[in-house]
Amino acid sequence: MSRALRLWPLLTGTQRYEKPVSTRNRGHGVYIEAPILAYLIETPNGRILYDVGCDYEKIATPALRARFFDPARPRFEPPEMAEEQRIPRYLAKLGLVAADVDLVFLGHLHWDHAGGLGELPGCAVHVHRDELRAARTGLDHGVFADEIARGAEWRLQSGEYTVAPGVQALATPGHTAGHMSLFIELPQGPPVVLCGDAADLHENLDDEVAPGYCWQDDEALALASIRRLKALRVSERAELWPNHDFAAYRSWPAFPAWRD
Repeated sequence: MSRALRLWPLLTGTQRYEKPVSTRNRGHGVYIEAPILAYLIETPNGRILYDVGCDYEKIATPALRARFFDPARPRFEPPEMAEEQRIPRYLAKLGLVAADVDLVFLGHLHWDHAGGLGELPGCAVHVHRDELRAARTGLDHGVFADEIARGAEWRLQSGEYTVAPGVQALATPGHTAGHMSLFIELPQGPPVVLCGDAADLHENLDDEVAPGYCWQDDEALALASIRRLKALRVSERAELWPNHDFAAYRSWPAFPAWRD
């Protein structure tokens, strides 16, 4: 059976926000520190990036930082991102450049997942057709219009499919209209499911709590995706990797180490 070869979690920044952003109607007044993650996957057919983090210029440039992030205060503080947390810097430490990435797979189009597209010019970008359609309505305030209008090489998808050997796209809508997760089979140990923002925290999975934001307020759809991920944990003995959980992130291999 074909499998992926290696998986690197990449810490591309951090963010501090009120907990109900991640756990719907739970944790009011409690603020948490969360990782902003991307993942590099090496397969027999090439390299995949699942998500690409933030637009560094929006964080590093004071005027842009104020324009894009101040309106969300105090519930959501502006993200923090160091120069060394940019995707090209991670690639360079592995002896790679942006052209060595064969495709970007975006779980969804929120700014902390799609903002870094500008650092990967010319790379094919997989995203669900429903996700891009919803983002272009302007109704999802987690999407910055300039980030989806940069001439990305969109490869629109409409269902579940094999992305590469050992890497399967999973439809997990709810948080956004076309949210996708990835199921990854590796040479050693159980499969890994990159949940994306279908599950920010282990708490979303353990207690079946929807994300704070659900597209068109469809909490039931988000919960159905959480339950599907949990079913994979049982049926495939898969590890579920929530996307904004520091305790989970610290339990994974620290770059440049990898999971294989």
